[in-house]
Amino acid sequence: MRRPDLRRAERDLATATARIGVARADLFPRFSISGSFGRLSEDAGDLGSATSQFWAIVPGVRWPILSGGRIRANIRVQTARQEQMLLTYEQSVLSALEEVENALSAHTRERRRRESLGASVIANRRAVELATERYVSGLESFLSVLDARRSLYAAEDRMVQSETTVVASPIAVYKALGGGWDPDAPTSATTPVDSSYDSASPPPS
Repeated sequence: MRRPDLRRAERDLATATARIGVARADLFPRFSISGSFGRLSEDAGDLGSATSQFWAIVPGVRWPILSGGRIRANIRVQTARQEQMLLTYEQSVLSALEEVENALSAHTRERRRRESLGASVIANRRAVELATERYVSGLESFLSVLDARRSLYAAEDRMVQSETTVVASPIAVYKALGGGWDPDAPTSATTPVDSSYDSASPPPS
């Protein structure tokens, strides 16, 4: 995932963990070595000679042994903060996984619903054809044709709404993942909407 909230939580956890190491380092002595080099002579003419050279090395140690209580208290504080950051990070990961799972499930459900609606549109078109044939044959009134067309238009309307949702649902998945998701091109189980039937006029008798 490339979610900004997870990256921020991860950085906060890493920073809190590093501060524990810094706090613990104060328990141990710190050694240092300093040195100096120069020339010293009572006669200015001897400054260029090797006998006028001198050097010195001074070792040093720093150990705040009297501050042990304060250092250990600081370690406990930093450890508590690190545990809090760890809990925040775990909660962020769980929340992100839940959002991704919900978005993927919604996308999959809508694609299946679109396929089902596609089959419904095809069935309703066939119903319109049969109702028209029975009307032409005098077996049905024109009211049955109108009812069949009304059902077809309702199915087509639901189909269009589902198509819109299917197109938009990958955006939720992309957002939940923080980007970097390239979904497969959706395959539609429907056929193009056929508007050859005009409800404004009845079929020829």
